[in-house]
Parts: sequence; structure tokens; C-alpha cells
Amino acid sequence: MKKMIAPIIITVFMIIYIAIYFGVLIYLFDNIIVRILIGVIPVVFAGVMIFVCIERIKEIRSGEEDDLSKY
Repeated sequence: MKKMIAPIIITVFMIIYIAIYFGVLIYLFDNIIVRILIGVIPVVFAGVMIFVCIERIKEIRSGEEDDLSKY
């Protein structure tokens, strides 16, 4: 359980950081199309971050903690 805490915390902090960063960018632009395009980027990033975090948790649960030993 201890090994799963770090990926979860890093994922949460990265999603918060990305949301704040792109939120400021959206606030700065007036054009609605640009705002929508800039708003899609953090949603995609957050989705990828969550997917990677879930995959990492699955690896930890299956016992593959050291992926670099395969290479």
C-alpha cells in the first residue's frame, strides 16, 4: 500500500498544476474557440495521467515494481 501512495499523490498534484496553468491561459484569451481548444488540452492530459497512474498501480499489485530490470 505504501508504494501506491507516491504515484497517486504525484498524479493529483500534476492534475492540479495543469488545471491551474491552463485555467490562467483560458482566462487570458477572449476568443471562445481558443478557450475551448485550450480547455481540451488539460482534460486530455488529466485522462492520460490517470490512465498511467492506474497502470502503475496494477504493476505494483502484480509484483512488477522494478520495470527497469527487464531491459
